[in-house]
Amino acid sequence: MTEQAVRSAVIHTPFIELDKLLKRENLAATGGEAGLLIAAGLVRVNGEIERRKRRKLYPGDRVATGEKRLEVVTVLQE
Repeated sequence: MTEQAVRSAVIHTPFIELDKLLKRENLAATGGEAGLLIAAGLVRVNGEIERRKRRKLYPGDRVATGEKRLEVVTVLQE
């Protein structure tokens, strides 16, 4: 099995909460589904199972669920 490419998830704020990121990036259909995925231990942040749905993610954090991979990146605004 080959590892899927890591996709960038761009944020324009200092951080984003895990459940909101999953919903925004279409890894979950709803916020409720995102919460269920997290509670079931199906989401990893930086390689560790994460069960806090409101976990703050910062640029450089990596999120994985199933075969989907994201890396949080930021765009500096001037």
